Amino acid sequence: MKDETTTKPKQSLTSQLAQVGRVLRRYTVLWFVLLLTIVYGFVLVRIQMAQSVQPSSDEVASQLQATATPHVDPHIVDQMLSLQDHSQNVRTLFDQARDNPFKE
Repeated sequence: MKDETTTKPKQSLTSQLAQVGRVLRRYTVLWFVLLLTIVYGFVLVRIQMAQSVQPSSDEVASQLQATATPHVDPHIVDQMLSLQDHSQNVRTLFDQARDNPFKE
């Protein structure tokens, strides 16, 4: 009598890999969609994390100190005001610039 617990012969590694390759190729579109979904979800989570981060007070203070405030020499201001007072052409130029600053 033969032993009823006979096992199938072991498959070689290449045949097992070929079977796995066939299964993967069969569901290629599904794997691609799954990969895109994972990447898209990861990007959304990172965006959400970046939006919710609040800067510390030290970072705010350092940025405020790094911002340069504009400085105009008082002598230049006085000179421009005196030109405006003494010249009708300069006064007209200043008035036009105040009415429409983007007109050339």
